[in-house]
Amino acid sequence: MKRRGLGRAAARIVVILALVALASPGPVHAQATTKVPRVGTFGSGVSPDSLEAFRQGLHGFGYVEGRNIVIEQAKSTADPAQQAAELVSRKVDVVLALNTATARVARDSITTIPVVFVTFADPVGVGLVASLARPGGNMTGLTLMGGELAGKRLQLLREVLPRLARVAVLWNPANRDTEGALAETRAAARTLGVQLDVYSAKTVQELPAAFAAAARAGADAIFVLPDGMFFRERRQITALAEKSRLPAVYHWRAYAVAGGFMSYGSSLTASHRRAAYYVDSILKGAKPADLPVEQPTTFELVINLKAAKALGLTLPQSILVRADEVIQ
Repeated sequence: MKRRGLGRAAARIVVILALVALASPGPVHAQATTKVPRVGTFGSGVSPDSLEAFRQGLHGFGYVEGRNIVIEQAKSTADPAQQAAELVSRKVDVVLALNTATARVARDSITTIPVVFVTFADPVGVGLVASLARPGGNMTGLTLMGGELAGKRLQLLREVLPRLARVAVLWNPANRDTEGALAETRAAARTLGVQLDVYSAKTVQELPAAFAAAARAGADAIFVLPDGMFFRERRQITALAEKSRLPAVYHWRAYAVAGGFMSYGSSLTASHRRAAYYVDSILKGAKPADLPVEQPTTFELVINLKAAKALGLTLPQSILVRADEVIQ
């Protein structure tokens, strides 16, 4: 009898231990949570709307910042090389280079981390990738076609100004990445029979003199090439264009929002939103070398009617009906 009682007690102990084991969190290694991926971003002069668009793009792939992904921005006070070094030291999983200048820095200093870029330059021409279809290294992303649309922008100016004969180009010669865009603009001007005069501005302080010189020379309009400094100073640039009585055409919508007359180009926010696709693909195991660089397929024409009125321009209906957005 005593042995049978002990047997029952032992059985109870075994059952209790089994239940405890099921309820127990288990050994320490079983409690380890899945690593939260970290994306490092760097680049100055980028619109907050573009960064928000990138976050929205990530959200569309199921990422919630702070829960299953972390976005780490490099210190804006550092130069691009220091920003890149900072992200490498943080050991982020993917780097997002927000403009062409930072993409160049990433190319030269980030070799062990996948890099996704958004650039207005030709990625092959500036040496970011081997080809659009097969990037071939640790970098891939999107190109905004900064220079290829030069002819279309000049044609839009001619529709507004039928007697367009002389166009000033605002260019930052310190920015090597805009040389291709300048060459495209020169070629488009020759095709349209328009005289092109180039005015340089390497610093913010040189901007007023460039606009004043263009106005004195009798320019009918001004064509602003893409540039990080120009983008940061877009409010000053649009104000100078109005003061100089120069209808201006820009690459990005943000200029028209800041008071510029007209913009035509791919969408910066759409491109930064699309960058989330590349980040998601890489985090799921894809290699940058196998992800083709994307080119935009849609472009937006934005007209600022207030700026047009200030310049004394009457816009043809053919322009207005084609505009994707008309700012009153």
